[in-house]
Amino acid sequence: MQLALLARLLSVGRAVLAALRGRLGALCWSLAPLSLSLSLSLPRPRREQERDDALPTPTSVNYHFTRQCNYKCGFCFHTAKTSFVLPLEEAKRGLAMLKEAGMEKINFSGGEPFLQDRGEFVGKLVQFCKQELELPSVSIVSNGSRIRKQWFEQYGEYLDILAISCDSFDEDVNILIGRRQGKKNHVENLHKLRQWCREYAVAFKINSVINRFNVEEDMNEQIKALNPVRWKVFQCLLIEGENSGEDALREAEKFVISDEDFDRFLDRHKGVSCLVPESNQKMRDSYLILDEYMRFLNCRNGRKEPSKSILDVGVEEAIKFSGFDEKMFLRRGGKYVWSKADMKLDW
Repeated sequence: MQLALLARLLSVGRAVLAALRGRLGALCWSLAPLSLSLSLSLPRPRREQERDDALPTPTSVNYHFTRQCNYKCGFCFHTAKTSFVLPLEEAKRGLAMLKEAGMEKINFSGGEPFLQDRGEFVGKLVQFCKQELELPSVSIVSNGSRIRKQWFEQYGEYLDILAISCDSFDEDVNILIGRRQGKKNHVENLHKLRQWCREYAVAFKINSVINRFNVEEDMNEQIKALNPVRWKVFQCLLIEGENSGEDALREAEKFVISDEDFDRFLDRHKGVSCLVPESNQKMRDSYLILDEYMRFLNCRNGRKEPSKSILDVGVEEAIKFSGFDEKMFLRRGGKYVWSKADMKLDW
């Protein structure tokens, strides 16, 4: 009798437990959408956020689309190791990807940018970036030897800044450095380009690499007469595999100066209002450099170590390996008034 009663109680208990289990399961399913919604709305773990936040924005990019050059500057740190140049449409595709990732300024460099298709290649890229991508700033760094007035007539309206490399106002020094081809006078050509920039409303800039052959020179008078919007003054930099080391095409060791020498040159020119100095420390990690394959070049270890091409893996993946120090970029004044529409210059 007691055993029968016990068995019946156990049977009822099992039925109640089964019913409760079923109700609990139904309740979990009904709450599942709410749980998913909450998980999506909750902030991600801090470590995951920090990983995303650490990725730099490619605000300003230097695209060295060619390594070919008609000069043989002894300290050059982007030498002619290859003649490769991307097809125009592929270059445009990469530039559009960079714009989508946050690029505001593009600087075309080399090598010598005006060698490719006699300047037509860089002209079409300049027009594309200003007209199609509507970038605030489009600039070129050139030695100036291959620029023709017709180029300004066709593409000048799309160019914000033209930077001409000039390391000395003494032609004998330019010859020692290797900044000359044939009989063309580099300094005379510089003044001609300055006038064309005035005529076609292009902001004029000068880049100078301070080295053992020009470190004692006084350039105050000449720079003030040319009146560039910026005079970028670099300390000669060694990059293994480019201008230093066994596999390098240049031997720049004889051009290197000390930090103290560089500081003395800067002190001599402190009265030039457009002076923008860049020591080796500032320069090495504060530039986003794309090579001819659209790979970011990491210079943190003293040589250029390429990422994968943005054309293959995208900007976000490639920029992880760029070595770019965004804080140093901002600290050295990398972001400035770089659109000629905002400069309000007296051309």
